[in-house]
Amino acid sequence: MQSDAFHRTFDIINVKLFEIGGHDLSVATLITAIAIVIAAYLVSRLVQSAIVRTLGPKNDSVHVATRISHYLIVVVGFSIALQTAGIDLRGLFAAGALFAVGIGFAMQNVAQNFVSGVILLVEHSIRPDDVLEIEGKQVRVIEMGIRSTRVRSRDDEVLIVPNSTLVQSTVRSYTLLDSLCRVRVNVGVAYSSDMRVVRSTLEAAAASVTVRSQSRAPLVLLESFGESSVNWEVSIWIEDPWMLRPTGSVVREAIWNALQEKNIGIPYRQIDLHLDEPVLRALGARSAA
Repeated sequence: MQSDAFHRTFDIINVKLFEIGGHDLSVATLITAIAIVIAAYLVSRLVQSAIVRTLGPKNDSVHVATRISHYLIVVVGFSIALQTAGIDLRGLFAAGALFAVGIGFAMQNVAQNFVSGVILLVEHSIRPDDVLEIEGKQVRVIEMGIRSTRVRSRDDEVLIVPNSTLVQSTVRSYTLLDSLCRVRVNVGVAYSSDMRVVRSTLEAAAASVTVRSQSRAPLVLLESFGESSVNWEVSIWIEDPWMLRPTGSVVREAIWNALQEKNIGIPYRQIDLHLDEPVLRALGARSAA
């Protein structure tokens, strides 16, 4: 009885479904191929866990090693599953050669981003939680992938940045070597002001900002003599680049309050207009009429 059931089950799983490349694809072959793919995925998870335990979760190389090992194991498992199903990969590649040029153009950007992702993961020039400036916008890195990197802007927008952009263009990093960041604020004062008092007032205003880094003293520079004002630059340093814009606002408020207390004016833009004598006489005659 059990022997008959075994034979029926054996016959069922060996039923031919269809033929691929001269090879019969049965239920058993299909189940085996699926099992190989699942096994490859499980082996990948085990290998990733072993890498994390060996190197430590905070090691910079962990992310690179786990991603590369995952893709390698899954690709190898998928290839074995296709071979088990009777699909000759060499024949598949030969048949695909006719479309290689078209597919190559279509996949050019994908391949470029993939290679750029591997470069970023190996170099560690950009890491999660880094603060960057990309295309004039300050962002924080959330997650790095093989094809793209997800970042969050100051407006809480999540942006997907192709890895090729990070590799091939100039990216300003606020956290590559350290997190120390300079905050610059420009201000103009009237020419009639006592510049020694202006300097001491600006230095005191900068020193009063509590969020500044104590490792660097504030810097006050006379930048230029403008058309309507004497222009100064006030700089402080902070240890959290993500607070660059809010800190700039704090510094401007401190400068404004300090100048108001010293009665130092910030002039409006002024233009001196000089008229020739004939023009003045004509205007005088028109006003007299």
